Amino acid sequence: MPEKKSLIPEFGPFAGLRVLCAGSLIAMPFAATMLADFGAEVINIERPGAPDTLRGLGPFAEVNGKSVSAIWAQDARNRLSMSLELNLSIPEAREVFFGLIRESDIFMENLVWLEKLGIRDEELMEANPRLVIVHVSGLGSARFGGLPNVCGRASYDMIGQAYSGWLYLQGYADRDPVVAKPYLNDFVSAYCALFGALAAWVSAQRTGRGQVVDVAQFEAMAQFMGGVYANCALTGAVTERSGNADPSFQPYDLFEAGDGALVAIGALGRGVYGRCVKALGFDPGYFSWEECARDGEAVASARGREFDRRLREWCRARTSAEIESVMEAARVPCSRVNSARDCLENEHFKSRGDWVSYTDQTTGGEVTAFGVAPKLSATPGRVWRGAPAPARTRKGYCASGSAMTRSA
Repeated sequence: MPEKKSLIPEFGPFAGLRVLCAGSLIAMPFAATMLADFGAEVINIERPGAPDTLRGLGPFAEVNGKSVSAIWAQDARNRLSMSLELNLSIPEAREVFFGLIRESDIFMENLVWLEKLGIRDEELMEANPRLVIVHVSGLGSARFGGLPNVCGRASYDMIGQAYSGWLYLQGYADRDPVVAKPYLNDFVSAYCALFGALAAWVSAQRTGRGQVVDVAQFEAMAQFMGGVYANCALTGAVTERSGNADPSFQPYDLFEAGDGALVAIGALGRGVYGRCVKALGFDPGYFSWEECARDGEAVASARGREFDRRLREWCRARTSAEIESVMEAARVPCSRVNSARDCLENEHFKSRGDWVSYTDQTTGGEVTAFGVAPKLSATPGRVWRGAPAPARTRKGYCASGSAMTRSA
């Protein structure tokens, strides 16, 4: 393979890694952005007349008299963008696309009607035997198993939550389930795609052979179900919605403070529970772990309910800041339920360097957004450019099997 000439600054652990991606919205593109945050060169293909749908997803911000999607400004940063018609029956499009494929390490996509576009895994692997191909879909590719009609279904974030059984557990028993915001299944699927892409890429470095990775949104969500499936298989019991509280131990719930804020307090296990009871000033003999918090039966007992009532009274008599201070001193997990404004103004976020500013390419204005996570000591990631402006038609040139792109 010809040596790749990088189009971006060199930084991070993935410096020199080239990722070509095509598709829209969240799951696959966000996986690519995470790679870009740590130094990968990500070239995002948008089809002429059909830009990434994420550009049109609200809420919108007005900057310099121009409008930009806030999620686009946050999650499309660090990407390069090019406009290319992906109908490979067009000779020029095929030449440019395969030129890029030959110089890429990973190709990620969540396109619809992939076969109709003339994009086939076998041809891609023939052009670049070391290529890692990552397909992201709602219900998976039939080549990896599954019912063909189900694999062919359209899907969104909410569909993956519903199909996996995860949505069934969210909320209160006497109400409809609550869809997790914003787009939890999409972001979970992005992490699954990221892991699959890197696992296959590591294998390619060792063997010289690429492979195909199939990411189904419902399966990505299913990995987060804990023991719910196993419990049903072993006992026949279906876990029902229980609100914010955990029915198997306490305290683990949201509690209202005297200033009206909600505070999350959790104390799992004898040791943490004991520290919590001491911090509250309660009688540890009367409100013992065995009597009040050891298991679901203790939680539901008369004394367990009394503990919950007393804890709520204790919280209402204090501000959220006072509650956090008491629990911090006792090393009991606790946090005020923060809004976005609370987070932006939070000194811990600030001191961690979690807020970064960069120039948005659409508006030309400064954007403050969440930075890069996780933090690496030797090869940290960084944000080196804002999300690309709406793509104008750009041409690619192929010469001697090597692709050069003029990218925003």
